[in-house]
Amino acid sequence: MNIAILSRGEALYSTKSLLSAGEARNHTMEVIDPSYCNLAIENGKAVLYFQDELVDDVHAVIPRIGASNTYFGTNVVRHFEAMGVFTVGSSEGIKYSRDKWTSFQILAKNQIPVPRTLYASFYGFEEQLKTFKGKPIIIKLLEGTHGEGVILSESPQNALATIETLNAAGVKFILQEYIEEANGADLRAIVVDGVVIAAMKRKCKIGDFRSNLHRGGTSEIIELTSAEEKTAIKAAKAMGLGFCGVDILQSKNGPLVLEINSTPGLEGIEHTSGKNVSKSVIGYIERNKK
Repeated sequence: MNIAILSRGEALYSTKSLLSAGEARNHTMEVIDPSYCNLAIENGKAVLYFQDELVDDVHAVIPRIGASNTYFGTNVVRHFEAMGVFTVGSSEGIKYSRDKWTSFQILAKNQIPVPRTLYASFYGFEEQLKTFKGKPIIIKLLEGTHGEGVILSESPQNALATIETLNAAGVKFILQEYIEEANGADLRAIVVDGVVIAAMKRKCKIGDFRSNLHRGGTSEIIELTSAEEKTAIKAAKAMGLGFCGVDILQSKNGPLVLEINSTPGLEGIEHTSGKNVSKSVIGYIERNKK
């Protein structure tokens, strides 16, 4: 089978891990940089060229679309879909997961619990802040990734100046309750083909509240509760992603979905859990292409 990894970083751990897993199963693997793809509609059919070479022999793609390339990257994935090529993550799922408010709307529609979240109204900031009753607030940019664009304000009063600044700059954002009992930790569950195949608990470094590993956070292997596992699987399905990372907060009211990552990094989860996530992704492709 010919499998293409849509990635701009052939030397990245995740890309190399997927290449290795596919080659170990005797598949023909290649890396296609989406930014070098030319998309066309010819004779009523979707046609794709990579560096002026017609691509017509790919059976499946594994999207690794970076946040800075979401718009065009999802267009490339959608083009492969129009060509009848199987993808482990739908173009719509990738697009929706990148917009935090849209993803929360989809989760709410599917009755999946998330932290209390407000779309910032440009005409009622102070009224919105009052609803947090003096408690800490998380301010998040709609399209921030890897912990970037996330601000913790100790009180609604402190949040107002930040909100006014973002508003003046025309930046879109959401307001979210701070789950204090999570203690700066979250769970990352990797879902492949409707099954949680690896999980870890991430803890923020001292002085920070974001648990991202590349920001100095630590991780440990963890066994999810039945409720946490069901939540992760349901969230992945709601977003239309056959392969993704689901971040969950442990709250006094049960698991809350914090974010869905359509292009989860594999280095941290594979090293922490000891699981070969890439092998599971290749197996997912094999089952669906049959």
